[in-house]
Amino acid sequence: MPNHTRRLIVFLLTGITLFALLAFTPPKIPQKHYVQFQSVYELQEYLAWSPEKTPLIGAHRGGPMPGYPENALETFEHTLTYAPCLLEIDVRKTRDGRLVLMHDKTLDRTTTGKGPIGNYTYAELQQFQLVDPEGTVTPYKIPTLKEALLWAKGKAILQLDVKEPVTFEQVVDSVELYGAEAYVVIITYNLRSAQRVHQLNSGLVISASAKGIEGTRRLLASDIPARNLIAFVGVGEPNPEVYRMLHERGIRAILGTFGNLDRRAMRRGPQVYVRLLENGADVLATDNVPLAARAIEAFIHQRMQLEPVR
Repeated sequence: MPNHTRRLIVFLLTGITLFALLAFTPPKIPQKHYVQFQSVYELQEYLAWSPEKTPLIGAHRGGPMPGYPENALETFEHTLTYAPCLLEIDVRKTRDGRLVLMHDKTLDRTTTGKGPIGNYTYAELQQFQLVDPEGTVTPYKIPTLKEALLWAKGKAILQLDVKEPVTFEQVVDSVELYGAEAYVVIITYNLRSAQRVHQLNSGLVISASAKGIEGTRRLLASDIPARNLIAFVGVGEPNPEVYRMLHERGIRAILGTFGNLDRRAMRRGPQVYVRLLENGADVLATDNVPLAARAIEAFIHQRMQLEPVR
């Protein structure tokens, strides 16, 4: 056989082999950044502040983006392909008393339904589908709090934002019923509410407001142990003293970037978030999980570059 013919056959066989490998190689499955805790004490330790810990993302309303509506289990799974996240979700009540995930009082913005959610039974809500941030109808349905609590076990931390007329008692009862204390944080907006949640269950981690220096002092002087706290410092950068006071007690600070700070990061890039982390923020509560995840990677890289060689 002539050499040029032999080379042609080898070339063709190589091409066929490469094509077969590419054609039949299964697609890469995105990594899920799950976290798992065996007890509420492990959760407390994970959320406690120390200077060497990695910053976290708080996925506002679960991390919605095109194709993925807010407060949907499918969205939570997608969000966790970017980074470990605290999934902030909203709890409302149906006409027949079922606790479901929904931010607004009405169905109009985020579903194919209309009117107040409290006008519908849970069964009636099943006729509607969730809508993504761009207004596209998705196949996903409104989940119950029970479904979210069962889904999150061994996967993620849920931050529960309790919307009236739902009570803290009802939410804490559900958390206890499904054994979710080890992966749930209850959001509160004033010191009295935080103290009420602590009275209901002294082990639960509470997201409490630290509004300025005086508000932070009141929180730290309360009867809630630091191990039970993660502090929300607002949607704008606080006085640096707030970060110092919280960190001195081993409490992480959540900075709400959703809104103006997210828009600034969209215009200027992830370095906006990096600067917020350098200034003292520990958790970025954001509507832009992918960009925040990139920023945290950059922040960790910069920190490693600055660490002295031992």
